[in-house]
Amino acid sequence: MIIAGPKMGASRNFRLLFWRDQIEQELAKSVGEMGEKNKLRDACEYSLRAKGKRLRPLLVLLIGEALGHGLDVMDAALSVEFFHNASLIVDDLPAMDDAQLRRGQPAVHRVFGESIALLASYALITAAFERLQRNCVKMRESGAPFASRSDRVCVLALESTSVCAGILGATSGQFFDMFPGQPTLDGLRELIYKKTVTLFEVCFVLGWLYGGGEFEKLPMVKSAAYHLGFAFQVADDLKDCEMDQRLGRKGNIAHFLGRPRAAALFQEELQLFQEKLQRLEIATPSFERLVESLLKAGAV
Repeated sequence: MIIAGPKMGASRNFRLLFWRDQIEQELAKSVGEMGEKNKLRDACEYSLRAKGKRLRPLLVLLIGEALGHGLDVMDAALSVEFFHNASLIVDDLPAMDDAQLRRGQPAVHRVFGESIALLASYALITAAFERLQRNCVKMRESGAPFASRSDRVCVLALESTSVCAGILGATSGQFFDMFPGQPTLDGLRELIYKKTVTLFEVCFVLGWLYGGGEFEKLPMVKSAAYHLGFAFQVADDLKDCEMDQRLGRKGNIAHFLGRPRAAALFQEELQLFQEKLQRLEIATPSFERLVESLLKAGAV
């Protein structure tokens, strides 16, 4: 990572604060587009307006910005936040993790009930897909040279999000997290990919596609997302190792490998990510500052 002096650090922090403010404004605006006010819309708003770090939509925005084509990727960024919040609502349900709190406030089902919470998750997922289509329309209307790309961008975006969210991705990750077998290294790698990496992959792919990145480099984009997402989860598991051990949770790779091996694996994945970032030429100071804060945060 770039080690910034005071001026560079202040500049890149300002950029992150600017984009976070834009995300909050757009999230607030999006609630008004969800029809008349009722309990279901209130549940969606309650989830969206909870104070998260917005790391995932920031990834989309900063990748789009780093590509330098000046394209608007905000709708794609919001779609990621919608997907993420839908998954959090479901994860917290009594039949899943039975969480009482989320982001410092009562979980959605604790406030609105389980049936409304489920409906809110459905509403946010469909709203996320609608945002992807909306961003394609913006690309089409942006004019040459990107207007002709919009249809293919839309197809690739839908492919990425549906696969990563479905039974081959995050849905399966939740299943294996709830019903773990005897842990193996390969099994834990698969769990981490499905549970954590998939949404990072969506962020990178959407930022790249809607930001005007070359289609031919998508495999490298996905590889960069894999290494960052994996490093993120290893950092999180290192932080939670003792607690997960006490609770008998089998999905913690730091507990399985031991702290020294897990720390080495974290450094290895981070190094691979940085190499891919440089090859993709998106290693802007603001993007690297976000990655630093993401890895320090561990979990959201």
